[in-house]
Amino acid sequence: MQITLLGTGDAIGTPKVGCDCENCRAMTAAGRSRLRTSLLVETGGKHILIESSPDLRQQLLRACSPRIDAVLWSHGHYDHFIGFGEFYRVQKVPPAYAPPPVMDYCSGYLHFLPFEKHPVPVYEPFDLFGVTFTFFEVNHPPVYTCGLLMEHDGVTVAYTADTREDIPEESRDLLSGTDIDLLFVDAIAPEGYAISKHMNYAEAVRFARDVGAKDYRCVHMSHMVPPDMPHAGYDMETFCWE
Repeated sequence: MQITLLGTGDAIGTPKVGCDCENCRAMTAAGRSRLRTSLLVETGGKHILIESSPDLRQQLLRACSPRIDAVLWSHGHYDHFIGFGEFYRVQKVPPAYAPPPVMDYCSGYLHFLPFEKHPVPVYEPFDLFGVTFTFFEVNHPPVYTCGLLMEHDGVTVAYTADTREDIPEESRDLLSGTDIDLLFVDAIAPEGYAISKHMNYAEAVRFARDVGAKDYRCVHMSHMVPPDMPHAGYDMETFCWE
């Protein structure tokens, strides 16, 4: 299994449009960016997209235009699903998988685009191309949001999606009871910032420690996060397990 971070930014992305802060200037000068957060999972010649961000076209081109076989959504915020329309006239529109409330919202918005819809209950594992996925509820008020557990050939990867640190007990028990090799964790701001529906860096580090993740990368980072923050993921960073 191979996982590529297609994007590691928040809804705004970095550099932020019209921003002249130190971080945006540094990213611009270095020719770097954080596209909106999404992950590409590759296994057995199949490609699974986690989140279809507004930057999907650019992300797929960067990744050498893989044919996407399935898409998974964590919640109905535009930066996590709205890029699904980019599949129009590019390839057969892939099937989508999401918890029922998420599927209802996203498919209603995308009513103009016919595609297979697979509502999947939370905490119930399902298989896609040899990878076992499990949606679990997190806490991203007021929108119903889920994280994702991925298991393949003895390797376990978790993705929190957008969330506060105080996730439901059943979800924390699921993560703490699993041997997590790598965690992709929401960290929208540096330590010291109080964000009502996301984690800052200190909270993300504590969350990763508390669930026992062996390693972790911060994603969904805003332009406030410096490029060199420890454990910050970066666009097109790839992780491979053979």
